[in-house]
Amino acid sequence: MENKYINSDITFITNEEGNKLKNRFNNLIKDSKEFLSLSGYFYLSGFHQIYKSLEHVDKIKILVGIGTDKKTLDQIEKSKNEILFSDPNIKEKSEELILNELENIDDRKDVEISIKKFIEWIKNKKLEIKAYPSQKIHAKLYIFTFRDTDRDKGRVITGSSNLTQSGLLENLEFNVELKNFSDYKFALNKFNELWEQAVDLNDNYVLNISNKTWLKDDITPYELYLKFLYEYFKDELNVSSEIFNNYVPQDFKRLKYQEQAVLNAKRILNEYGGIFLSDVVGLGKTYIAAMLAGQLDGRTMVLAPPSLINKNNPGSWPNVFYDFNIPANFVSIGNLDEAKRIMENREFKNIIIDEAHRFRNENTISYEKLMEICRGKRVILVTATPFNNSPKDLLALIKLFQNAKNSNIPGVEDLESFFKELDKKLDKIDRQKNNEKYIETIQSNAAEIRNKVLKYIMIRRTRSEIEKYYVDDMKKNNIIFPEIQKPLPLYYLLNETEDEIFDKTLRAITTDFKYARYTPLLYLNDKLSSLEIQSQKNMSSFMKILLVKRLESSFFAFNKTIDRFIKSYENFIKAYNNNIVFISKKYIKKILEYIDNDDYDKIYKIIEDGNAKKYDAKDFNPNLITDLNNDLQILKTIKNDWGKIRRDPKLNTLIYNLNNNNILKNNKIIIFTESKETAEYLAEKINNTLNDKALLFHSESQEIIKNEVINNFDANAKNQKNDYKILISTDVLSEGVNLHRSNVVINYDIPWNPTKLIQRVGRINRVNTPFDKIYTFNFFPSKQSEKEINLEIIAREKIVNFFTLLGGDSNILTEGEPVSSHEIFDKLTSIDNLVDNEQEVSELKYLKIIEEIKEKQPDIYEKIKKLPKKARSSKKIPNNINCNINKNALLSFIKIDKLKKFYITIDGNEPKELDFISAAQILESLENEPKLSDIDIDKYYNMLYKNKNAFDYDNDQNVLLNNKTYGIYNKLYNNIKAIQSNFTYQMTDEQNNYLLNLLNRIYDKSIPYNTIKKVLQEFRKLGRNAANPKIVLDMLQSNIPDNLLESHLAEKNKNENSKKEIILSLYLKK
Repeated sequence: MENKYINSDITFITNEEGNKLKNRFNNLIKDSKEFLSLSGYFYLSGFHQIYKSLEHVDKIKILVGIGTDKKTLDQIEKSKNEILFSDPNIKEKSEELILNELENIDDRKDVEISIKKFIEWIKNKKLEIKAYPSQKIHAKLYIFTFRDTDRDKGRVITGSSNLTQSGLLENLEFNVELKNFSDYKFALNKFNELWEQAVDLNDNYVLNISNKTWLKDDITPYELYLKFLYEYFKDELNVSSEIFNNYVPQDFKRLKYQEQAVLNAKRILNEYGGIFLSDVVGLGKTYIAAMLAGQLDGRTMVLAPPSLINKNNPGSWPNVFYDFNIPANFVSIGNLDEAKRIMENREFKNIIIDEAHRFRNENTISYEKLMEICRGKRVILVTATPFNNSPKDLLALIKLFQNAKNSNIPGVEDLESFFKELDKKLDKIDRQKNNEKYIETIQSNAAEIRNKVLKYIMIRRTRSEIEKYYVDDMKKNNIIFPEIQKPLPLYYLLNETEDEIFDKTLRAITTDFKYARYTPLLYLNDKLSSLEIQSQKNMSSFMKILLVKRLESSFFAFNKTIDRFIKSYENFIKAYNNNIVFISKKYIKKILEYIDNDDYDKIYKIIEDGNAKKYDAKDFNPNLITDLNNDLQILKTIKNDWGKIRRDPKLNTLIYNLNNNNILKNNKIIIFTESKETAEYLAEKINNTLNDKALLFHSESQEIIKNEVINNFDANAKNQKNDYKILISTDVLSEGVNLHRSNVVINYDIPWNPTKLIQRVGRINRVNTPFDKIYTFNFFPSKQSEKEINLEIIAREKIVNFFTLLGGDSNILTEGEPVSSHEIFDKLTSIDNLVDNEQEVSELKYLKIIEEIKEKQPDIYEKIKKLPKKARSSKKIPNNINCNINKNALLSFIKIDKLKKFYITIDGNEPKELDFISAAQILESLENEPKLSDIDIDKYYNMLYKNKNAFDYDNDQNVLLNNKTYGIYNKLYNNIKAIQSNFTYQMTDEQNNYLLNLLNRIYDKSIPYNTIKKVLQEFRKLGRNAANPKIVLDMLQSNIPDNLLESHLAEKNKNENSKKEIILSLYLKK
């Protein structure tokens, strides 16, 4: 609307309030028959501001000094000569400007109408646009020729404003209106002179706007679908398909799925500084990592379990790297000090960590050392199980290469807060009372982590995906994955006496037994910290689980454990009666590490041998000795009860099946158990009973035994033997060793965590196994019955009983796996737990579709690549999706840099974010699917506005996530901040910079928990000296390794200046 306060006699027009050039233009245009414009810049956004006034003008001519951007002006200044462009050059420059503006112009209905009006007027000759070929044109001149009946001939406005939105409305400008006829005449003649020499851009504008911008109206749903795939997978599609290996081992099969992983892993490493190589077990992650190392510059260090750096193991890291002629250093993950020593004398750029999931707990000393090793390096985490239900476990691994509070993972800058929010969701749920919701939340968290974090930093494919999407290559290389058979239950049948003692014992060790020997601090008269109380409760839980697992493992192991418990209690009570109590507060962390590795024998030993503090008996509540004596009596009762049992029904069931089951009779067999004592017991009994010799392996086995395992059970062994048909092992062999001369796994103990079952079977289910079938047998306790069906019912009841009696401690039994007592039996007897269909639909499906288009239909691929930003199409709502779309809707693909999101707004509803699979299923279209033409443009822009706002809101929420430090990080931060603030002028620039850098690292949580804790302890020891900056600096530099103050590689790749882009939108019509 025209501003009524405009003074028509005004000389200067500045765009200040009440003095807008737009308003003066509109005021003059309404009486004009012709409007002429000459300016260095012309944007359609400027035309939009005045197009309604121009409706009544007979003729419009727009002359632009094309391309007078800063770069061109700099060239002119340097050359001091006039630059003349040819017609093609001018049109090319014009096209660039048009496309750039249309990509960034406001998404509004009135803007679209004005652009269409611009094209319409060009077509009917009302409007003409030309470009002057000289780059020296800088004039801004606007000529208004009035109608013949008007008061004078015309007016001229000249000054600083271009015909743009900024020039007409926003910038502070200086323009003057000339009213003198001679000025008008001079300007008109000069304009006409220039117009005659100018290059016609009419067709250029029409063709570019109509065919190369979002106004292109013939994009089919199928083309939009392919555009969606191209833009989403652009990084993968643009990676060079060539892997340059100087040397490839003889007879090595170059598999496309492995080479594709190498290419994508290199791209991810360069972008994010680290990667999870997490293909399911048996697909050759070691080979992928070796080929990847061959593509990287700098030396590589491999940290792996001892068995995987043993050169006698054909599949070990040293052997694989040797085969590929790649130099590297190989260090055991149990000897990180050696790795640090090596790195002091040589520079490394790449760190490969095998079985990386062992470092999920960032509160351990080994994690602290690992973080120091990884800082500033490329980090390759090799693990088939990166996520173990607790979000913070995964965060610990990501922090090895990403900044926890300032990551460059798109959309999740504050990883710490992101994972904390997920943990809060779990903490709010009582797992025992609402297990279904707990499992549902675990699954929801996993999906959110996968879609928002892991999709950027992880490569993970399943066997079913490889079989489906690399089928031709697999056939070409003559590789067929074996068929996994449904796990078979083996019920060991307890008689009446055995069953009664079994159930009675389970109740005693889970409900009656106090575990007072292992929780003496709870009885201490002194007040304990909440951490000390929780540590003691954890110890009680761990020892309870140890007894439960031993009970289920074997009668032999359980009896041995009861004997040790009795001896331990008797010694403790004797010392107590002599007024001496020794307690160690230090062993809990080491025990946690042994719990992670299922090494319960070492747990027991460390409790007995731990460094201890001496207390007097009077320091404890009298309930301690009462509970100790009650516990001891329970133990003696249990020992007495088990003394009545004269047979071992579980062992008898195993021996019978080894002799009579055809599968077991005719194949090599791997028997897994968690207990070393059970393994030793089985080996002795089998070797004494059967003609077949059994080989025993556990954590204390010698190297010569490991070589026997390899020679008898590894299909890749160079010196193959057939001395043993049966291998009995603890879980020390459940990871990292190939045992694929066998195709049978027997789980003698119940694998309470179903993931462990997958890992065990993974030892025989290798990519190059010679077998076509894989068999699994699981033992379950049951009771003698006349009916076979009752065996399963009783077995289920016993498993439920385990969970019920353990209560909250069942979470430790399943090692955090979200599985209920009613599910565990089904999981262990179902093939679904062993076949790796993690998602019904895989992203790999869609990647293969666009890759095939690129390879087989290059013309279509090139066309799709060139489709404009903000491309749009429309189609009927698909019938084959579960999206619950019952009204017209708009789906939009929006991105900032690497952050790609999908939103859908259903008419009348709020927008909803979709994951990639859901968006792909909606966009997926047939090649001949027609585009609908009659869309509601008002609803289109309304829904697009909502989708864009939802994207902005979600992106802002990421920035607004909790940006504070907590706990001991906050304490140390405040201590150092006080020193830095109060004594700035007493310190050198170097000292100040050191403290500022340290503060940033503490804020970012880039320093390990244990280091922070240690420094805080040292702070307390300083006492009054904590106010002395020199002493504090010395202490900090002595306790915080310098390399922990270095940057992660990924920090150099942060892009702070990216802009939001609407890639495409699909209008869905009911």
